[in-house]
Amino acid sequence: MTEPHNPPFRFRLRVRYGECDAQGVVFNARYADFVDIAVNEYIRTLFGDYQHLLDQDLDIQVVSLTVNWKAPAQFDDVLEARIKAGRLGNTSFTLHLEFYRHGDDRLIADADITYVLIQPSVMAKTAIPDNIREQLSQGAPGVLISHAGESA
Repeated sequence: MTEPHNPPFRFRLRVRYGECDAQGVVFNARYADFVDIAVNEYIRTLFGDYQHLLDQDLDIQVVSLTVNWKAPAQFDDVLEARIKAGRLGNTSFTLHLEFYRHGDDRLIADADITYVLIQPSVMAKTAIPDNIREQLSQGAPGVLISHAGESA
């Protein structure tokens, strides 16, 4: 996923104490939150303010989320989500995320999230417009956004 000729969009977050379970590692359900937070930053990077989609009578709804855990993350770790587009269908698209621990680049988890594009005014799915398809396909290579407060 980290080919030098097409680096992924990257988003960093810091694991908070309350996100850890009794074993002292990130509780599995928190990864859905991590995916959501990272994808929101990705969508904002691609399309600007989320309201921009809504103003076009477009919105996205999750239809599938799968997470595969590879190694534990702990309190105060900085995780880096790397995001690229996966399958782009007629009305749906999948984003692939890989979570690495910043500092040692250890793969912690990967996830695939599939959205369907809807038209909120009629609450029905709709075809992905060409301009949005192109933005999703192109992605945001090399962009880094951090909410972690880590040292450069």
